[in-house]
Amino acid sequence: MTDTKTKQKPGRQVLLKFALLLALLVGYFIYLSLKFDIATGGIAAALTWSFFVLCTPVADAGFLLDFPLRLLFGIRMVRAEMAVWTIAITLNIATLLLAPDYYQTTLITRVFHQILLTPWPYWGVIALSAVGTFLSVRFGDELMDILHHRDRSFFHAHHFKYELVLVAFFVMVIFGYYELIASLGIEELL
Repeated sequence: MTDTKTKQKPGRQVLLKFALLLALLVGYFIYLSLKFDIATGGIAAALTWSFFVLCTPVADAGFLLDFPLRLLFGIRMVRAEMAVWTIAITLNIATLLLAPDYYQTTLITRVFHQILLTPWPYWGVIALSAVGTFLSVRFGDELMDILHHRDRSFFHAHHFKYELVLVAFFVMVIFGYYELIASLGIEELL
């Protein structure tokens, strides 16, 4: 009976995280819509979402789509994250070509604009974020598979070593990411 409760708890935590992220995005959209107008608020919120997709090395913004698709339809989070990245990239190409002024609405979108317009070295932020995101999503998919199948043999000797290599690589990605972010000079933009 205790084992059943512990199996349900991570599901509730994940559902709570999803609900909080969704509420945060909706709240941010409402705030920006009141500050500017609905169109500007919507575009600025979408650009902010795409910033968190493309410029953070974990699947935080993509989680809004990855998790429900995994639970409802069994679509692996890695595939869903590929769709999320496609949407985010398409959104930014369209905005850069058609309405680049929307990047000037918030501090985050201004920093994002700087990253997008400076291929060297700042596209490295996007590259490192892609590596980190897909490593974390892959690990999340494996973890959900294990929990779903109640497979407790996760830490077989050869598999555990492989996971340690992935974790070490992820730590190196995070270190490189923070070095690049620090070089953006965000303090000057404040």
